[in-house]
Amino acid sequence: MNGSNNISIYSILFSSVLVMISLAFSYFQKLKIEKDIIVSVIRASIQLVIVGYLLNYIFGHKNVIFTTFLLIFMIANAAYNTSKRGKEINNVLIIAFIAISISTIVTLFILVFSKVIKYEPYQMIPIGGMIISNSMISLGLSLNQMSSDFKDKKEEVETKLALGANNFQASIDIIRNSVKIGMIPTIDSAKTLGIVALPGMMTGLILAGTSPINAIKYQLIVTFMMLGATAIVSFIGCYLSYNSFLNVSKSYTKTIINHFLNP
Repeated sequence: MNGSNNISIYSILFSSVLVMISLAFSYFQKLKIEKDIIVSVIRASIQLVIVGYLLNYIFGHKNVIFTTFLLIFMIANAAYNTSKRGKEINNVLIIAFIAISISTIVTLFILVFSKVIKYEPYQMIPIGGMIISNSMISLGLSLNQMSSDFKDKKEEVETKLALGANNFQASIDIIRNSVKIGMIPTIDSAKTLGIVALPGMMTGLILAGTSPINAIKYQLIVTFMMLGATAIVSFIGCYLSYNSFLNVSKSYTKTIINHFLNP
């Protein structure tokens, strides 16, 4: 199989039979997600065609400013989507933007400094997109877990505050658990590389005609950068967010204490 061969439109149309299979399962099992499947396929097709032509244009212009602007635009969109996971958090959009930005900047800086990639559109946009997307998912998981933990452990946190603990001391266990939850999917994925399945980037390179050894080198770099990015974004996001929950708990705790001290 030569991955450099052009894929015809007929091949793509024929492969859409796989979508029909998923629609059939949904219909006969009464899952009622046929509409979602159709909409997702249509949106994916339109978006990918647009992005394909856009990237074809961008890659032909080695403009540092434009490349940077596009990365910032991608980070802003990722932050907006992540903010939906933590609506209870004050300034969640800003926090998400800061966390994803730092994660992306640090990771890309190390890759560029080590000469793994060059600061050129055809390398920065795909790699940056992978980092931003993974950071978005990781931060979303962390914030969602943090919201859940503060609700479930409300009494425990309030008790710690009533006993004199500060915000950080009262919430350190929740912070650590939230950071852990954000990192676990990436860690689990790294554990099974090459055993359960060949990862996407490695498979793509092999299909494109790259030797498996070179594909492995690229995949190892991707794995390292994903682990680093998820650690950074989860850590920063959680440590910037926890006070939003503690301010409410602390206020409530003070009210209870004052009620008993001044009946």
